[in-house]
Amino acid sequence: MREPRSIANRLALLFFVITLGAMAIVYVGVVPELESNLTNERTSQLAANAQRFGPAIEQKLAGAVPVDQIDLAVRAAADQANARVTLIGVGNSGKGTAPFVKSDSDLKSAIGNLSFPAGLQAIGSGQTAAAIESVAGRRVAEAAIPLFSKSPTTGRPVLGDVIVFSAPLADVERNVTLVRNRILLAGIIGLIAALVAGYLVARSFGKRVSRLETTARQVAGGDLSARFTVDNDDELGRLAAALEAMQTQLAELDSARRRFIATASHELRTPIFSLSGFVELLEDEELDETTRMRFLGQLRDGVARLEKLTTDLLDLSRIDAGAVELQRERTDIGKLATDVANEFVPALTEHNSQLEVRISADAIYASCDPERLSQVVRILVDNAVAHTPKGTDVIVATSQPEKRARIAVTDFGEGIPRADIERAFEPFYTSDGTRGAGLGLAIASELVERMGGTLSVESVPGRTTFAIELPA
Repeated sequence: MREPRSIANRLALLFFVITLGAMAIVYVGVVPELESNLTNERTSQLAANAQRFGPAIEQKLAGAVPVDQIDLAVRAAADQANARVTLIGVGNSGKGTAPFVKSDSDLKSAIGNLSFPAGLQAIGSGQTAAAIESVAGRRVAEAAIPLFSKSPTTGRPVLGDVIVFSAPLADVERNVTLVRNRILLAGIIGLIAALVAGYLVARSFGKRVSRLETTARQVAGGDLSARFTVDNDDELGRLAAALEAMQTQLAELDSARRRFIATASHELRTPIFSLSGFVELLEDEELDETTRMRFLGQLRDGVARLEKLTTDLLDLSRIDAGAVELQRERTDIGKLATDVANEFVPALTEHNSQLEVRISADAIYASCDPERLSQVVRILVDNAVAHTPKGTDVIVATSQPEKRARIAVTDFGEGIPRADIERAFEPFYTSDGTRGAGLGLAIASELVERMGGTLSVESVPGRTTFAIELPA
């Protein structure tokens, strides 16, 4: 059973409510308007027939013909107009005008229960009038025209009689009832269809959401092999694709973390074991001084290696945490590159290599943190020396392409395999898998990016160039 407050049930209910609201709007907007229009159309038709067939009766009255001929004229007008025609005379009493029926086309129906409001209006206004009258639960439409004659004393037209054309509105009510019933029937069918369709759509939607939820719980539980199903190109499909990309990144990060732990453990364990062994050897009092000094030198190398690894780990964690503050200032990158290159003279001598600094004739300035930029150049030069055979030369060059300050470090070693170039700046990744923890280039890339620049690499067998570009 689905929970009453589930999204699927709420969607189905929403479809139902929307359809019900649409049906109510159609019903309220159509039925009353339809009834009013049909009623007005009927009264307008009666008024037009009164104007058309009334003059024939008026001529009979003007000719002072017998009453039976007037009755015949009234019935003829009724047949032609398909309506009931009533001739109302206007008499005078002490209290004013007193209308009375002179002739009626319908001899079978009693006339006493009709008050003819349209006739009364025509008598009062002297103009054509229309009205709706309700009799015994039935509605009757009426249209009346006044008839005038000349006064024998003044010669002015005076109101004589009123002709009333009337017709029941039963056909109008039948049509309105038919339309009302059809709308209600269509609405009920629409409501059922909306409820079924809404339930099916909501059920499908709910299943897709449940699949995403199940897979998300598996990933949250550590099962990074779970996959999000991308089954459509809609919002949920794009969400599933985004979650799948996130899961892939999490799997890569987890793999990188495991690889880093293994690498860091190896990098830490080897010098620690080595240091422990050298300490035990140094405790031997029979060691000669030359051997003791050699062991001490190796101890210093191991300590330096541990120091560098822990420093890199600290730097990377601070960068990831956003704790590294940059002090931007206008920096001469030529002078900076020369200063960093001079730091590597001892290492290059031991490596049997030469480092050439190629500085532009004009001073080139960059907006950067000079201390952090020096750290990046130092990482690149150290990386070139550490990952190339002895005797491999290194070039540090500055230039200014398209108003950008550029520092390039080039070595002439074996190069980086093409498959590893895209991952060169990933944390914990090394192309050979053995030398170093793979943190230096990751730190360099993050620092350059935070200074608003880019760090790129181009490598072919025999030549590798790491280039820093910063805002000038």
